[in-house]
Formats: sequence, structure tokens, C-alpha cells
Amino acid sequence: MDQIVLDRNENQYGPAPACYDVLRNANLEQLSLYSRDFAKGRKSELSQKIADDIGIPEERVLLSYGSEDMLKQVVHCYLHEGERLLLPQQSWWYYKKIAKEVHGAHVEYPLHERGSRFEFDVDEIIRLYHIHKPHLILIASPNNPTGSTMRRDDLARLIDYCTDSFIVLDQAYFGFEDSTNDQLKNLLDTHSRLVVLRTFSKYYALAGLRIGYTCVGTELTHLIEFSARYLGYNQLTEKIALAALSDKAYYERITNYMRDDKAIFMREFNQLEGFKAFESDANFMLVRFPVDHKKQLQDGLKQRGVIVKFLDDPGVTDCIRITIGTREQNARVVEAFKDVVLRLPALIEVVR
Repeated sequence: MDQIVLDRNENQYGPAPACYDVLRNANLEQLSLYSRDFAKGRKSELSQKIADDIGIPEERVLLSYGSEDMLKQVVHCYLHEGERLLLPQQSWWYYKKIAKEVHGAHVEYPLHERGSRFEFDVDEIIRLYHIHKPHLILIASPNNPTGSTMRRDDLARLIDYCTDSFIVLDQAYFGFEDSTNDQLKNLLDTHSRLVVLRTFSKYYALAGLRIGYTCVGTELTHLIEFSARYLGYNQLTEKIALAALSDKAYYERITNYMRDDKAIFMREFNQLEGFKAFESDANFMLVRFPVDHKKQLQDGLKQRGVIVKFLDDPGVTDCIRITIGTREQNARVVEAFKDVVLRLPALIEVVR
């Protein structure tokens, strides 16, 4: 039986066909020589393209080895021993690990379960900002693992208010609900200490390529200098990323497939006794399950070749995070869950 691995939020549809064309047509210069983009008055063709699309100077677009790389650079530049990082309680464990690397402290703000979503409470974040005076505030939107997006007006209000802190807006899952950039320039113009992290790993299905970009406010000169790469970037990687940016129709099509399948997941999981699915703006879905049956579920799914993420993070220890796969994969996931649940002893009487 083929195994379906849906535990790391990788885009199972793969990149646009134009990306493969770049690989087929790769030449010696792209592999053997350094980039000569500096001779054209720019850092790189890719960062220039992104800067032009957003409407900011190219020097404020930073390329990196995925957004993970730049996240670490930001924290190492702007969080120091004893200073506080304010971050979501239900979030990627890696945020806390990086803060620990620089001997920083962290304070958490919760996302609240309201109906079928987890939601940010900006008033609560501002209250914690006053109490703890964090040097750095982290907002993940959409947030992993809840799939929550901070509303545009709330985001603008928070960024406008918290002027004494550096703010990191992690948008690794940008694009799955809204791929427009119309708000980004205004946010960067409003807050000179804003950092916006994005990656080609999720929406553009290029996780294996490890390429991301960051847009920064005018006060982030230290980060600009720290992240500078004077021998240029990976030429082939840049060309593949540019090819991905050029094929909007392909990514809109597969994103629509994922939206349809998220609706199917919502319906199917909410019909299983003891389960609750949460709406998601990313390429994964959070699903609460009857935690007393965790071992049976893990074993049953594994026997059926389905690997998903059973979470052990604060606030979501009774939840599974399921990457949205292809339509065929998603159908197998639903059938596997149904089959396992029907065999859970304590639920048999209820299901009948």
C-alpha cells in the first residue's frame, strides 16, 4: 500500500510546469558562475521582481534559505538576553527554540476557540504589550497549527499601535486564501520596525528548493546588512522561483481544489463522533479528536498508510493537523479515518 504522508504541510500538487522547464533548460553559467546581477544595479532578479510587485525599494527585500533562515536571523539581530518575545500560544515550536538560543524570554498570547475557528484577540495582545513590553512581537497569519488569519483591520491596528516593538509577521502560509499584496506596502510604510516573512515552500510547492523572501520596514538596516550575500544568490533557484511567480493560473487552480477539499473535510470530520474540524486559511486543517483513543487512531491510520501530525503543543494536545493533499489523497484520508473510527470500542455504540 502506498503511504500518504501529510504531516509537514508540504504542497502535494507540486510546482507549476514552468518550474520544471527551468530545470530542463539549465545551463553551465547558472551552475558554475556567480550571479552578475550587481552589474545591473540590483541584488538579484528575483528580489527586484518582488520589490516591484509590492512597490518598495529592492534593498528592503531579502532572500533567504526558506523563511526559517530569515526568522532565525531576525531573532538573533533583535532579541537579546533577558528581552521578551510575545508569541502565539498555539504556534510553531521553533519560535521558542530560537528565542532560547539568544537567552531571550517569551510571553504567550492565546488564540481563542470561537465556533469553528481559532481567532486572534488584538485587544488582549495590546494589553500584554503594555504589561510585558516585549522587544519583539510575533504574529503568524495564517497561524500554524490553527490555520487562523488575523483580520486586516486588526492587523493594521496592532501594527499601528505597538510602535515600541519590532514586529515579525510570519506569512509562510500566505496565498491560500488571499494572494493579493495590496495591504503589504501600507503596513511597511506604517511601521518602520515591521518584518514580513514569506516562503516559496507552501503556496508555490517549492519546499525542497528552500527559498524565501522577507520585506522589511525602513528601520531594519541592521538586518539588511546582516543578511547581505555579496556573492549573490543561487541562480537556478531564483529562476525557478521566478517561473512559479509567472504562473498565477496554475496556483489559483490547485488552491481552489484545496478549498473544495477543506469543505469536504469539515463536513466529513464533523460527522464523526468525538471529532471537530476547524476552518483553515492555509493548506492544512486542525481536527480535534477523542484523545482517549489516540493510540488506536495512530496505529489504525498507520496500518492504512496515512501519516498525519498528532500534536503535543500547549492548547492543541487533543488535535491532529492534517495537510491538505491531492484530491485522491484526501479521499483516502477520509475513508481511513471513517474505517478506524468504526473500530474504536468506546464509540461503536454511539456510531451505531
